[in-house]
Amino acid sequence: MGFMGRMHYRCWDELDGCEVVAVCDADSEVPAKAGQAEGNIDGAEKPINFDLINFYTDFDQMLSTEKLDAVSITLPTWLHAEFTKKALKAGVHVLCEKPMALNLQQCQDMIEAARSSGKILQIGHCIRFWPEYAKTKEIISSGQYGSVVSATFQRLGTAPSWGEGNWFGDESRSGGVTMDLHIHDTDYVQYILGMPHAVNSFGAKDPSGKNIVHMTTRYDYDDDVLVTAEGSWAMAPSYGFKMSFNIVLEEATIVYDCTSDPVFKICPVKGDPLMPEVASGDGYSCQVAHFAGLIGGKKLPEVISMNDSMDAIKISLAEIESIKKNQPVTI
Repeated sequence: MGFMGRMHYRCWDELDGCEVVAVCDADSEVPAKAGQAEGNIDGAEKPINFDLINFYTDFDQMLSTEKLDAVSITLPTWLHAEFTKKALKAGVHVLCEKPMALNLQQCQDMIEAARSSGKILQIGHCIRFWPEYAKTKEIISSGQYGSVVSATFQRLGTAPSWGEGNWFGDESRSGGVTMDLHIHDTDYVQYILGMPHAVNSFGAKDPSGKNIVHMTTRYDYDDDVLVTAEGSWAMAPSYGFKMSFNIVLEEATIVYDCTSDPVFKICPVKGDPLMPEVASGDGYSCQVAHFAGLIGGKKLPEVISMNDSMDAIKISLAEIESIKKNQPVTI
């Protein structure tokens, strides 16, 4: 029930037809700290009234006691596979935070558990649902402005300090900046362009020389489209947080920058910039609504598959390998 737990709570609590009935956290003091939240995106500040929610410190007990339809797994990354499989085995649909897991075997185990249970497993790649990113995917897929010529993505901020025991700072438990932050753009790149055939990544380490804190990747495609993404946990605290992209199409450039006004615009080759309408909400609320629709039996277009989520891990691991070897890595 940290930053992402509170974010998911907010989304579920505001969604019609859904009721949050239970919360589980190893920290028994969570109900007393229910109003606290720290993260790099607004939206998790909402106070939580635990008088209306059953609180558990034992996940197995919650699964056996409550009659749950679904659970949000917002645990630290190294626990995703274990607790996702427990919930699926108990017959509960799972929305698990990204990244899916730390290695491909864990991902495969999660997929097999979902298929065996007959339940839905969705990984929280919220950028696919972020209104401006979703609209951009729609525009690119339509072909109305031609093919992608080049694209550059940025996701820049300070190292997360809000994780219990600073687990974010332990790459063996979080996957580091590559798998926790940069993976948002890695996954979006494969969403709009498919799997790259290779990656060429470069990284800068923290003063201890232990962890990668700033990185850039070029994703290689057979048609020579130039695609790069930069991710950082190394920015000064006063910098804040920035996510942005510039996507150059044959007939327009699509621009997004969460720190600018306007945030989102299309700059056609001919004519003035356009500010297209996008869906309401944010990526978190939209992904929860999509998941709720699926488990409620709605026929919805597939936005994120389990294999997509595993492929995001596959690309991320190749990026880490590329940085270590200082050479391109074929996927």
